[in-house]
Amino acid sequence: MIAPILLLCAVPWSQGPIQVGSKGFTESVILGEVVAQLLTVEGMPAEHRAQLGGTRILWDGLVAGELDVYVEYTGTLREEIFAGRPVASDAALAAALRDAGVRASRPLGFDNTYALGMLASFAAERGITRISDLVGNRDLAFGFSNEFMERDDGWPSLSARYGLPHTNVTGLDHDLAYRGLAAGDLHVIDLYATDAKIRTLALRVLTDDLEHFPPYAALVLWRADLEQRTPGIEAVLARLEGRIDEPRMSAMNARVEADGESEAAVAAAFLRAELGLRTRVREERRAARLLRLTGEHLFLVGVSLAAAILVGIPLGVLAALRRRLGRGVLGVVGVVQTIPALVLFVVFIPYLGIGRASTIAALFLYTLLPIVRGTYAGLAGVPRELVESAIALGLSRSARLRLVELPMAMRSILAGIQTAAVIDVGLATLGAIIGAGGYGQPILTGIRLNDPALLLEGAVPAAVLALLVQALFEWIERRVVPRGLRLETEGLD
Repeated sequence: MIAPILLLCAVPWSQGPIQVGSKGFTESVILGEVVAQLLTVEGMPAEHRAQLGGTRILWDGLVAGELDVYVEYTGTLREEIFAGRPVASDAALAAALRDAGVRASRPLGFDNTYALGMLASFAAERGITRISDLVGNRDLAFGFSNEFMERDDGWPSLSARYGLPHTNVTGLDHDLAYRGLAAGDLHVIDLYATDAKIRTLALRVLTDDLEHFPPYAALVLWRADLEQRTPGIEAVLARLEGRIDEPRMSAMNARVEADGESEAAVAAAFLRAELGLRTRVREERRAARLLRLTGEHLFLVGVSLAAAILVGIPLGVLAALRRRLGRGVLGVVGVVQTIPALVLFVVFIPYLGIGRASTIAALFLYTLLPIVRGTYAGLAGVPRELVESAIALGLSRSARLRLVELPMAMRSILAGIQTAAVIDVGLATLGAIIGAGGYGQPILTGIRLNDPALLLEGAVPAAVLALLVQALFEWIERRVVPRGLRLETEGLD
């Protein structure tokens, strides 16, 4: 039943403006804005889909045609995308990209390699300047991004290369690691060489004295078929080659993270100063942004909840009528509920693409359990004597279900739907990680920029919406459930 709805949501993003993607960190968002604005001002309308999570989401989206362009790093391509393949040379890397249907520009001019960093004051106190110096400081707490914990050039190989004996190592969001470092909960974290927080937090970048980390030169990737759909795009993107050195990139990151400028404004300033191009940046007002985010969030919740109701109630009825089969049904929907939410959001991307369809599919599965269980519990709780009376009156099985059992179970069914709706509102914020929009967008940006106001811009409306949904279903219950049944179940209060 949900398939037709998902097909409507999964309209290919390549139809219309060029789809430019970016990852969930400031530098990637700035570069995504630079590319999108450059294409647009050159007469190639582009749409920037920002903060789409990690590398795999962007790469898979590019290969599948969900995205057309994004900025990647040579080290990431070699160590993650093509891990295990012989792509050490530039020619081999270019050949691997061609085999995937992808083209690449020459480097943009800066190397954003991985590094390890500490608070400069603490590093001076311990006399630590190189990664090798960490060996003799076993009491240090390490906090690395989850991606770094798994990469071929990340923590496992780094610790083996340097012989680091540390066991107090935590995986967490990259932006949260800086907070842990500033608070003193962490002593060493992974950095990107052009991170603005290196300067703003007065960090010491430890020398990679064994030269473990490979180069991470930034370059633009695009789908090969884009050259046929948009002739001349290669020449336009080539205008960025060699234009951004490390100090300039670090300064642009700082203007966003330290000075509070928007990524769009910083990108526009770069294009004006470096290429003499004037782009139009329209800063969305907060009220307009809130209205847009509310519409996106309501769409995700409304479609997924409607699908869950259409499927969940019949499944609950089936579970109640066929008890042996019902145990299997309840078991399956119960197991789905135990799957980590982020896994469900990502697992549908290869089939439904980035954005709304994958998000709705994940929300649909997550909200099934309370609806199925509420329907099952309501029907199982119908007094036996009422069912026997209906049988004595000669009512058929379907008539008993329609006229007696479902009305008696309605309060439990509505309670399950209400629970599902509240869960839906909260979980829908995760959809922003894969480009579905909604209230999760300002939450992600707030975490990235350490901006409490942006966090609240997403969190407070989501909480208010959950309360409104709860009130709505209480109102529906008063209209649908007969007063006598409400009084009976409420203990005449």
